[in-house]
Amino acid sequence: MKITPNRTLPEYLYHWEKNTPNEIYLRQPFGDTFHDFTWKETGDQVRRIATYLKSLDLPPKSNIGLVSKNCAEWIIADLAIMVSGHVSVPFYPTLTAVQINQVLVHSECKYLFVGKLDDWSSMKEGIPGEVKCIAFPVYNPDPSHIQWLDILKTNEPMLEDFIPELDDLMTIIYTSGTTGNPKGVMIKFSSSPFVLYNTRDFTHLEITGARFFSYLPLCHIAERNIVEAGSLVSGGTVYFADTLETFNSNLQNASPTHFLAVPRIWTKFQLGILSKLPEKKLGILLKIPIVKELIKKKIRKGLGLDDAIITLTGAAPMPASLIKWFARFDIIIQDAYGMTENVGAVCMMPREKFTEGAVGKIYPGMEVKIDTDNGEILTRSSWNMIGYFKEPQMTAETIDKDGWIHTGDVGEVDNNQILSITGRVKEMYKTSKGEYVAPAQIEFHFADNNLIEQICVVGQSLPQPIALVVLSELAQRHDKAYLIQNLTESLKEINPTLKSYERIKKIVIMNEPWNVENNMLTPTFKIKRNIIEKTFAAKFENWYEAKEEILFL
Repeated sequence: MKITPNRTLPEYLYHWEKNTPNEIYLRQPFGDTFHDFTWKETGDQVRRIATYLKSLDLPPKSNIGLVSKNCAEWIIADLAIMVSGHVSVPFYPTLTAVQINQVLVHSECKYLFVGKLDDWSSMKEGIPGEVKCIAFPVYNPDPSHIQWLDILKTNEPMLEDFIPELDDLMTIIYTSGTTGNPKGVMIKFSSSPFVLYNTRDFTHLEITGARFFSYLPLCHIAERNIVEAGSLVSGGTVYFADTLETFNSNLQNASPTHFLAVPRIWTKFQLGILSKLPEKKLGILLKIPIVKELIKKKIRKGLGLDDAIITLTGAAPMPASLIKWFARFDIIIQDAYGMTENVGAVCMMPREKFTEGAVGKIYPGMEVKIDTDNGEILTRSSWNMIGYFKEPQMTAETIDKDGWIHTGDVGEVDNNQILSITGRVKEMYKTSKGEYVAPAQIEFHFADNNLIEQICVVGQSLPQPIALVVLSELAQRHDKAYLIQNLTESLKEINPTLKSYERIKKIVIMNEPWNVENNMLTPTFKIKRNIIEKTFAAKFENWYEAKEEILFL
């Protein structure tokens, strides 16, 4: 089916529902078995849920919430909200009670779909009393909720093919919030068609037999674009991950044609391979012509990426060395860059030409310019967000009078329209010597060290920066002496490449990992720099004055 710039996501559902009713759209694993949803069954459930939502007599275009880990019902609920004439407002399934309360109150949702969650009992405390909850089947047995299966039994499928206006509000996506409270990004129905049309030469969504593997949060713009929108456009099949323990087997079963992973996942893939086949032995085997192809195929198949025609990374910088490492097995990882405010679609690295240190070639229809005052990346396109929900002042600060979105990222564009990111405007700080430091750019220099899982460079009020480090799983296999030697060598290699005031004085090894649960990471695994700095700020000076160059806590 050809992608056009004026066909909304519900219209793709109607097309496949009518033309390929018995093809499988959604595959939900339960252990070793699948519950399959054909396009016909998906459409039937979407229409029955939509009938129910319309029966509630809510004002047109009401905001309806959705909180769940990825599953078939997530996509069905999202589509049902759209075709009932309302606005979908998805939330991260890892939110605390306080966080879910904040976004529910701010978004004015009166109904909330509740699905697959790790700790609903804790989150439940944050649900405002006036919000009515609708429970997904299987995952949420709360008897006080309106039950999904009861809705399906008591409501007839909506007969009309409701087609939204392109300028209507489709969804409000709350950002993962690296700083401050999450902001509700308002996105129109026209944004997805415009993005899909202008990126069609990059994404290969017009193929037959597309398969997608859904495990990154569907409430995030990247997964929403690639998995939900991509599957609707292509008529492909979406496979879901069941649990963390079954992730590898679920991915192998899916064998996706389109796959997205953040750098942290790619690193874990690498460490998994090296745990079975050490680098030295791997290097020897790859030099033997007969063995080389067998090794490459075995690794691709073992990961579940043997059929992948596009493998993507995003959300954080990807080390060039890691991209080159996977390329040895014909796994060509392409960087992609965007933010919720521009629907995640600014640029993608061309598969055929990798530019080291860059994030991609700017898409057709996307304008990018660099602010001459501070180097900030500005973007403008037909798929810009409308603004932030109920936040006119924040909207005015982000979108200027000429329609340019101020991304907060600092970067450069070359003559071939290749974009590079060099830091964040707000993350730059001044040392006690009065020099400005961009920590993200320094952190990227350590990306090739596979003993380092996470890093946060800090140093405001210090003469020189220090690096807070969480060690990787690979590091746990080595003794302290080896770790000190390795990290000392990294400093000796990296510091001479930095400006004198950027050079790292100390590496401080954290004794606990940073994760979503302790609020050090966002749900998309970006470090919350302000939280980390606030947590450890009182210790910076003592760490700086310690005699050791590599300091273990």
